[in-house]
Amino acid sequence: MIQRDERALKIAREMVMIPSVNTTEGERHIADYLESLIGSMPYFKNHPQQFVVRELKDDRLHRKNVMALVIGEKNPRKETIILHGHTDTVGVEDFGGCKDVAFDPDLLAERLKTMDLPEKVRKDLESGDYMFGRGACDMKSGDAVFISLVEWLSENVAELSGNVILSLNPVEENLHTGVIEGLDVLLEWKEKYDLSYNLAINNDYTCPLFDSDKKITMYTGVVGKLLPCFYIRGKETHVGQCFEGMDAGYIASRLVNRIHLNMDFSDVYDGEASMPPSVLKMKDLKPWYNVQTAKDSFVYFNYFVHNARIEDILSKLVAAAEGALSDTRLKVAKEASNYYRTSKLCREFEKSADISEFRDHKNVLLYEELIELVKNKRGLSAEELRDKENEITKAEKENGTDLREIPINIIRYFLGELGINDSVIVLYFAPPYCPHNMLQKECASLEDDLKSIAGKVGEEAKFEYRFMHFFPSLSDSSYLKIDDSDESIEKLKSNFPVMEQLYPVPLEKIKRLNIPSVDFGCYGKDAHKWTERVNIPYTFEVLPYLLKETLSYFGYIE
Repeated sequence: MIQRDERALKIAREMVMIPSVNTTEGERHIADYLESLIGSMPYFKNHPQQFVVRELKDDRLHRKNVMALVIGEKNPRKETIILHGHTDTVGVEDFGGCKDVAFDPDLLAERLKTMDLPEKVRKDLESGDYMFGRGACDMKSGDAVFISLVEWLSENVAELSGNVILSLNPVEENLHTGVIEGLDVLLEWKEKYDLSYNLAINNDYTCPLFDSDKKITMYTGVVGKLLPCFYIRGKETHVGQCFEGMDAGYIASRLVNRIHLNMDFSDVYDGEASMPPSVLKMKDLKPWYNVQTAKDSFVYFNYFVHNARIEDILSKLVAAAEGALSDTRLKVAKEASNYYRTSKLCREFEKSADISEFRDHKNVLLYEELIELVKNKRGLSAEELRDKENEITKAEKENGTDLREIPINIIRYFLGELGINDSVIVLYFAPPYCPHNMLQKECASLEDDLKSIAGKVGEEAKFEYRFMHFFPSLSDSSYLKIDDSDESIEKLKSNFPVMEQLYPVPLEKIKRLNIPSVDFGCYGKDAHKWTERVNIPYTFEVLPYLLKETLSYFGYIE
């Protein structure tokens, strides 16, 4: 029977009231709340070894994972389902005049009633079916439904066959450190209690995929993410001799023009297209003002992956970089020609500009190619190269350099070792890296089971479900299973400078766990916008019922 889970709704409101913005102390505060809430449940008081609150390593904000294990007593067995979600949110700068009430659903609703809102937003506000507030949709309501379910299971453990884990993790909105370190607990419990992880369910938000969309989407996997970075070295010149140089900032702009939102880079798999790359940062690297054109610049992109090989992605990116250099050469030549044609100097000069600096080296290098060139020219061993990388990395970390920009000085050093001082682009990967995964052929029966469950629940709740392979936003589910081949991973690592220091993804642990992961999702609208809101009837009525039906279908409860 479908009925409202008032307990989950209450917990969700309390969680939203805690401003747990990513990279602030609020992430610790919400962990303290969860520790108190879950730790006070009688089951975990009686089984303290099955309740883990673990601070992240070397974390200046003392953020914590909160994880709980309920072991069924009716029919003890290995089968285990993991319920996982993140507890951090993005910031509230976008709330403008409502920033002071962004974490208070009731006060925010009252404030919104006095504002000129888009028609769709006002309609949802007046319906009473939505709870507004930062984190309400992404994804504290989903967390709350999990917590309420685990509380109910812990009170009815004598009727539970199999086991259920609750994993609530911080730092999802940028580096995913929480879930990555949470893997250690999953491995410890797997060995200690002889568990078999059959399925992980995330409740991260789902939303309409277009304006008139009435279906609920269930995802049987998650998109991957790469962060390709381009260090661009141009050829500096005085602005009074502007045709004698190659402005690195302009090269960057041409690269962005070729890659940003270009659907040729979208990864299409089984009829599903990933969002195309988006530029996340573009800047020249001049430390101060002068009348010299920019010698070097820096660009990086968000790059979503469904199932493409790293090798193929790199080939596309290299081609784009080569095209950006070509665009720039043609621009300089064309405008120089126009200049001399316009000027009386055309009688004295037959050629417009010297842009022949592309003669002595390859102009676009993968990081691994740069390393190989240095190794061969300088006669250095792999160990000596690593030592130099580590030395520069340590100094950059001490200076507080952003993780994505630490490799810049490594690349500058190695280009100097090669004697390259002309135009060149070096391509590398930087944090974060999110593996992609989905239910593969060996999990076909599991997908059929989920469709059967959704069909039954949808019929009763008057909702229609659609299934898609890839949750389209970044998710902690990336770190429970990895579908990339060993060859593809090696290509990634070869072009990810000092990966072990900058973003030590425990690839072997992920492979050992290999947990099929799906997203059921609380349902709402406008995540990461100031009008963020969660649908109360679906999230606190249908979703709890869907989860219980899932447990029933797989024999955990009757």
